[in-house]
Amino acid sequence: MRVSVRLFAGLRERAGTSNVEVELLDGATVSDALNAAQSAVPGEWRLPTKVMLAVNGEYAEAGTLLKAGDEVAVIPPVSGGSPDLPVGDGEMVLITSQPLDPAPLASLVRTDRDGAVVTFLGMTRDHNDGRKVEYLEYEAYQPMAGRKIAEIIVEMKVKWEIGRVAVAHRTGRVGIGETSMVLAVSAPHRRPAFEAALYFVDRLKEVVPIWKKEYFEGGEMWVGDTPGAGSQAK
Repeated sequence: MRVSVRLFAGLRERAGTSNVEVELLDGATVSDALNAAQSAVPGEWRLPTKVMLAVNGEYAEAGTLLKAGDEVAVIPPVSGGSPDLPVGDGEMVLITSQPLDPAPLASLVRTDRDGAVVTFLGMTRDHNDGRKVEYLEYEAYQPMAGRKIAEIIVEMKVKWEIGRVAVAHRTGRVGIGETSMVLAVSAPHRRPAFEAALYFVDRLKEVVPIWKKEYFEGGEMWVGDTPGAGSQAK
């Protein structure tokens, strides 16, 4: 049977490809697909120690059984032009390469029954770990990224009494001072809105397959990648 193995971020760059087609025997597992992909790709590359796996856009284990036509995604540690994904009445998830405007999202979640609207903006700063940052570049695994964001919104609503939630995240190049993410949360009271917003940002970094590459003076590296995986300018 034929299976696709998708690679992202720093792992994609080291392997020199984003997709590997492999032939497997019936009863093969995700682990078998990864071994076959490593053998099929020229050069040397190895999986990071901290890696998540997915089959057809849902997280899976190495021992998960595969069937013909499955897509296995190898998801390295996440960091934080697709259509918007409606989540519920008045809610939205948007992953796009276009500049972000927070005003429409804040307006979307505002209702007469809610007394608080918390808006969070993630922005590109000009420094990190003593390096002068020139710009960032974001990569997302769609449509899984949109679905995982929608799942986090459901988690928020279970934990807190909140109203509407709207999220927009950039892909591609994001310059210094530009907005990479907008989150808007409404609630009857301010504390649940703040707590839910903080929860979202933390969970985004844990489970949503969006990666950030940092370009700085003298080199570049994927944030959250293994030490030494970034390339230094010569």
